[in-house]
Amino acid sequence: MIKRQLYTIFILLISAGCSAQQHFDIILKNGKIIDGAGNPWFYGDVGISKDKIISIGDLSKSKADKIIDASSLIIAPGFIDVHTHIEGDEKKTPTADNFIYDGVTTVITGNCGTSNINISQYFKFLDSIKLSVNVATLIGHNDVREAVLGKAAITPNAVQLQKMQAIVEQAMRDGAVGFSTGLIYTPGLYSKTPEVVALAKAAAKYHGVYTSHMRNESDKIFEAIAEAIDIGRQANMPVEISHFKVGLPNWNRSGEMIAMVEKARKEGLDVTVDQYPYTASSTTLNVLLPDWLQDGGHDSVLKRLNNPLIHQKVVTEMTGDMKRRTREHFDYAVVAHCDGDPSINGKNIMQITVAKGREATIPNEIETILDITKIGSASMVFHGLNEADVINILQYPLTMVASDSGIRLFGAGVPHPRGYGSNARVLAYYVREKNVIRLEDAIRKMTSLPAQKFHLTNRGLLQPGMFADIVIFDANTVKDQSTFEHPHAYSTGFKYVLVNGNITVDNFKHIGTRKGVILRGPGYQQK
Repeated sequence: MIKRQLYTIFILLISAGCSAQQHFDIILKNGKIIDGAGNPWFYGDVGISKDKIISIGDLSKSKADKIIDASSLIIAPGFIDVHTHIEGDEKKTPTADNFIYDGVTTVITGNCGTSNINISQYFKFLDSIKLSVNVATLIGHNDVREAVLGKAAITPNAVQLQKMQAIVEQAMRDGAVGFSTGLIYTPGLYSKTPEVVALAKAAAKYHGVYTSHMRNESDKIFEAIAEAIDIGRQANMPVEISHFKVGLPNWNRSGEMIAMVEKARKEGLDVTVDQYPYTASSTTLNVLLPDWLQDGGHDSVLKRLNNPLIHQKVVTEMTGDMKRRTREHFDYAVVAHCDGDPSINGKNIMQITVAKGREATIPNEIETILDITKIGSASMVFHGLNEADVINILQYPLTMVASDSGIRLFGAGVPHPRGYGSNARVLAYYVREKNVIRLEDAIRKMTSLPAQKFHLTNRGLLQPGMFADIVIFDANTVKDQSTFEHPHAYSTGFKYVLVNGNITVDNFKHIGTRKGVILRGPGYQQK
């Protein structure tokens, strides 16, 4: 018995000695560790070798090639932005500065029904240019539909539906993490629920997630939520409701929206939501137009608007829609970017109308909208949300934080500030200033919750064996600097950002590191 005890002590001493002599590439020392699971912070060190976290605890006796002093700072998993649109931006700014400076180390693109449809080719393209962030993608319904049906308002026949299903299945085998819809955009807005269910089922075969920009986020919000949940129910797959929010006339009814999600979960459906923490949304000007007008694409729209009778019908319908939404002007709609007339960037539709010499009436403002449509439309910021609903949705435990942004080209246009500061805004405004959510819960919403939802293996937590995507920041000073008036400003306070064990932000400065990797879904089949 004594021999056995002595042997055990001997083994422990050897283990302790090995631990004392352990060598890492990087040690993060003396930080407040928030592991991403929602647990309270604790003091400790993080040892990193190559792209992995090797050890967490007291590493005072260990050595490293580089030691980063994180005293008084938070050490947390890198943030995962589940709702982005980076397609087309990758080559312009491969360093993805707006994401990296906001603590984001992984993005999921292909949202709102818009994606590349050849996922294998897209991943090869990303591998060739190398980004600073990790990238996963969804396969988008609108692009799949357009590839088979064009932009027409038609219902697919059996053969056409099979072709769309085949595209979705191939995308899932190539590594997509799920299937997305944008049911307010052409041509997806012409689809009926059975079509979406059939395509969702194709993704469900490969354990994909169904994410949806629903058909309505204002006056018909409850019908839209019910459809999104029903699609998940019929396809037997997890549901992620994109940028969960509500406009007029349903302000202050977010509790009822959350109740619908909770009811579905009690039935056994895996339904979650994401949110950008602002009282304004952003999308294309086209969402203000009648659905039928957009059938066939831009050329068809122009042809119809040149017909005086159709033109008047459009004005009449849009006027009625404004009355139904209890709005008196389009002053809530601000141009973010217009290629056809950059002089209107940053101005609202009412201001542009007055500048054109027209009286500020709803019909005249609609004429302004149609004028912009004729020159190629515009991206917009819509100030149509309510702060009480934003807070209520943020406090819901199953809400993730997202930006709904691309990679920003610094200085271009007057975009929504969410592309620069979504995560920092939550940490600075809603955690530190408003105190409506705990820091640990905010971090969980940005890390382990999205990683779990989208099957991002070994991401989203600070644990040995996990990939070393890590942010180090000062909880007392982290801040979003981007505003609606002056959006081009990076978040501040993130002193270090590591992506796959590589220092990307060093002492508050992005040093140009581009070590992001492709993250493939659970249905991936290597060729």
